[in-house]
Amino acid sequence: MDSNTLILQYQTIRAHTHSICQSLATEDYVPQPISDVSPPKWHLAHTSWFFEEFILKPHYPQYKMFHEKYGFLFNSYYQTIGEYTNRAERGFLTRPTVAEVYQYRHYVDEHMLTLLNKLELTTELAKLIELGLHHEQQHQELLITDIKYILGHNPLFPSLELALTKNDPTADQEYIAIASGNYSIGFKEDGFCFDNELAQHTVHLAAYEISSTLVSNAEYITFIEEGGYNRVELWHDEAWYFIKQHNITAPLYWHKINNIWHVYSFSGLQPIKLTDAVCHVSYYEATAFAQWREQRLATEFEWEVAADKLTWGARWEWTASAYLPYPGYTKASGAIGEYNGKFMVSQMVLRGSSIATSPHHQRKSYRNFFYPKARWQFTGIRLVKC
Repeated sequence: MDSNTLILQYQTIRAHTHSICQSLATEDYVPQPISDVSPPKWHLAHTSWFFEEFILKPHYPQYKMFHEKYGFLFNSYYQTIGEYTNRAERGFLTRPTVAEVYQYRHYVDEHMLTLLNKLELTTELAKLIELGLHHEQQHQELLITDIKYILGHNPLFPSLELALTKNDPTADQEYIAIASGNYSIGFKEDGFCFDNELAQHTVHLAAYEISSTLVSNAEYITFIEEGGYNRVELWHDEAWYFIKQHNITAPLYWHKINNIWHVYSFSGLQPIKLTDAVCHVSYYEATAFAQWREQRLATEFEWEVAADKLTWGARWEWTASAYLPYPGYTKASGAIGEYNGKFMVSQMVLRGSSIATSPHHQRKSYRNFFYPKARWQFTGIRLVKC
């Protein structure tokens, strides 16, 4: 990739981060209601720290750090880099101020553009910068989901001007038959991918039929009304204790008002659109719903093989696959090796993308991953016949 193309990508992606935050009040940048949700201010600083730490410090000899303590404040989890703020305590950081964080972003951007204009890029450095841009796009989606959680747990249910990809309602359902056979799995195209999408390998799949549509709100309401959250036989043991401990009786952001289901979105609290795909459900809830329908979730391999025949992109789709390395997976050396590999335990794979996913950040080999209890992402359900 040449410098001009990389400069344009850098400017476009960094500007998109700012556009997500443009309607926030200053007070919205700071709260951290739960440990999974990071303050918007932290996301803005962390994505800048990534470029400072991995690009500017090692490759720009004249570079002077913006602030010597920012590495401790805004390192996320890279233990080989050094100590960092406890994840659950990011909301305690009233300082630096929001204005100072934007100054930090501007400072990093100035030096990154100077570097890109002056330095002859090696293939290795270009790939590292590209990783930083895809890392920022991941945080753009996290920004959206975290802002929604912050505002969606405010009793005022405030609205926010934030444009998301059009949320197409679920269409007429049919089941798409996939023949048994050997299939190639993993990233095959030219261009960027994360290391967890490699290496290509062959899997054998038995014949299966996968739904052309995601589960709708109307279908999920029927599950609720027929006692789905109170039928222990539908739930994994761990899931049953989790939903009872946290008194979960519906997807996140759902509220029943005067016997009518409402849902919080960036438009505020609104009556649920029955034809929209259900959203903000955990893996626990997805598998219980599948059990109730006497069906199942696809494995991530079944999903990838069928992807070209599906319409996807409205919700991250839970799969039945644990997040594990592919055969032949190689973890990078140093801190970059911490990016994906160390999380390959106790998490489940999601496929596709969502209405919150950044432009040009979708591909069918993409492997997202979260703990099975996670509900604050834009997650949904697609079924396979047993």
